[in-house]
Amino acid sequence: MELSKINRVFFVGVGGIGMSALARYFAKRGQLVFGYDKTRTRLTETLENEGILITYNDEISSLPETFLNPQEDTLVVYTPAIPKNSKILNHFRDLDFTLKKRSEVLGIISKGMFCIGIAGTHGKTTTSSIVAHILTDTGYGCTAFLGGIASNYNSNVLYGDNNVVVVEADEYDRSFLTLHPDIAVITSMDADHLDIYGDKSQLEESFRLYASQLKDEGKLYVHEGLPLGNSTTYAASLTANAKAINLRVEGAKFVFDYADDYHRIENISLMLPGKHNVENTTVAIAIALQLGINPEKVKQAVANFKGVKRRFEYIVNNESQIYIDDYAHHPEELKACFDAVRQLYPEQKLTVIFQPHLFTRTRDFANDFASVLSTADELLLLDIYPARELPLEGIDAQFLLDKITLSNKRVMGKEAVIQYVKDEKPELILTVGAGDIDTIIEPLKNILNNA
Repeated sequence: MELSKINRVFFVGVGGIGMSALARYFAKRGQLVFGYDKTRTRLTETLENEGILITYNDEISSLPETFLNPQEDTLVVYTPAIPKNSKILNHFRDLDFTLKKRSEVLGIISKGMFCIGIAGTHGKTTTSSIVAHILTDTGYGCTAFLGGIASNYNSNVLYGDNNVVVVEADEYDRSFLTLHPDIAVITSMDADHLDIYGDKSQLEESFRLYASQLKDEGKLYVHEGLPLGNSTTYAASLTANAKAINLRVEGAKFVFDYADDYHRIENISLMLPGKHNVENTTVAIAIALQLGINPEKVKQAVANFKGVKRRFEYIVNNESQIYIDDYAHHPEELKACFDAVRQLYPEQKLTVIFQPHLFTRTRDFANDFASVLSTADELLLLDIYPARELPLEGIDAQFLLDKITLSNKRVMGKEAVIQYVKDEKPELILTVGAGDIDTIIEPLKNILNNA
């Protein structure tokens, strides 16, 4: 299906972060956009305020007349997170509408464009957002589809006037194999989504296939240490091709120098904490320099990058309390997040509120989760967020809690957590998880701001 022939688009699961970016894109192009989602959220309300029509009723009767019968100019986009028994989804399937996954639509949009694809089991949202910000802030320009809300723009989609597109390439369900990038980045290949891949070797093979889809004369950047040849490496390491060196903390910011065979930029200031974010920024700088952007402009753009919502986001930051929220939901992400907190606040007691995401992920990485969570000073563990999964016998929050060696730990519901914070007012709080833990952010913020 060609982009120019699409006039009407229906999104099944429009409230997803990736789906909503596409919905905004098509609405911006002037197409009729309609969507369905199970629940109303702050994001779906924002979409409605932007003119996108949304139903929260999974019934054919809730569909507008224009989507009752298939037409050549009509596209239906769906996410694998939608249950297979969805009445709306099956209506479109039964009547032979043109159905595409989000990743396939990104392939359609990016076809014929200069595509920068950012992949990795973690780090891809922040990295793609930094790349898109540098290109936008320096005036180079780009269209971008992001897996988070970039704080500088309060959006997950950017619109450019040139032929460049930045895409977050998702490995889930091998979705990124619909892309053929001119520049590709692989930030990490840690075992994840084992419900899809079975084992780490199959996951790594998919990343190799993604790398092989690079266009002729394209360039591949990989984090140093990943088993991928024919690439330019990057890291906070003296041996990488593109490197962050002289890394230090000054005030509440991380400062470093960038160096490669042709460039050196000194005293780069980054609002985002943590070595992992310095490395994400390093590859973004390398890409910008490859595109010929002025190094001083790149440095200025990095300095004013405000980050991504729910990626080490300060919710409260005053003399008596600090509250940080992060999307981390894999052991390696948790470790990187905890390390950044400890670097910034080494003397303060760290209270972690964690919501495990998926029964299979909790089961597959239980020991790794336990090892990282045991390094907190206090742990409040929420029940597992099921997302697309049904419960697994014996796999619950208590199963994980029993493996954690920390003595100050407990399983709590969200209301109990809110009450606990109200009573105890911990000095340093970190909420982490990819489920609906974000629903307690505002209550906690209000409590701490009025303490």
